Amino acid sequence: MANTYTLIEAKTLGSSAASVTFTSIPATFTDLKVVYSVRTSRGSIGSYIYVSFNGSASNFSAVFLGGDGASASSGSVNQLVGIETDANATASTFANGEVYIPNYTSATNAKSYSGDSVTENNTVTAFSYLIAGLWNPGTQAAITSITLTSESGGSFVTNSTFYLYGIKNS
Repeated sequence: MANTYTLIEAKTLGSSAASVTFTSIPATFTDLKVVYSVRTSRGSIGSYIYVSFNGSASNFSAVFLGGDGASASSGSVNQLVGIETDANATASTFANGEVYIPNYTSATNAKSYSGDSVTENNTVTAFSYLIAGLWNPGTQAAITSITLTSESGGSFVTNSTFYLYGIKNS
């Protein structure tokens, strides 16, 4: 069980951005956690958020379990880390989610991550997703940067927030 959470960096968007990156992540923690609240300009209700580590968009695999209040779905989408609220959802509502990255400095090639996220939409469909992912770059490198990217055709809008925490298990 984690004993300490330390805020490494917080970002609140003052203008739209297709992606948000945390860089220079120190190797002084056991695990990392990203917490976000986002809305996008994309013309739909809900779409995907993707992750990349150390500038790499390769060698990812992820599976998801999702629901929209009427049906469930599952599948695999590389780099998937969460779901976002889009422009056609109820005005001023945001999706909320978390990404957990255990052992981000470990001496193993593969790094795992998990995500959970929900959208809000007061008139029609809202989504909830659980994700399990793996990044295997084939080298023993610590994760030193994390990028979250909105699905193609959209950008995170003003007032979307992103927080990166370091967690120590000691």
